[in-house]
Amino acid sequence: MNKAQLVDDVAEATGLTKKDSTKAVEAVLAAIAKALGKKEEVTFVGFGRFRLSSRAARDGRNPKTGEKIKIPARTIVRFTCSKELLTNVNK
Repeated sequence: MNKAQLVDDVAEATGLTKKDSTKAVEAVLAAIAKALGKKEEVTFVGFGRFRLSSRAARDGRNPKTGEKIKIPARTIVRFTCSKELLTNVNK
């Protein structure tokens, strides 16, 4: 599913127009991004949790040349699904 398909599903489920559904979906995604930008966890009961995690700097290799490269440390977003979501997926 992509963003356009999500907007269509929201419009169908809520009776909103596609324009209003697009605004709603974009607002939710922006709120999640804003919270993660503030280093906050985002939890949706029955769905899952988005949280930040640190990845240490490490050595790597350029696959084309075999040359050693330094991969810098960075912060990544992790998603952990809830038991309820996992149960629904595995039905």
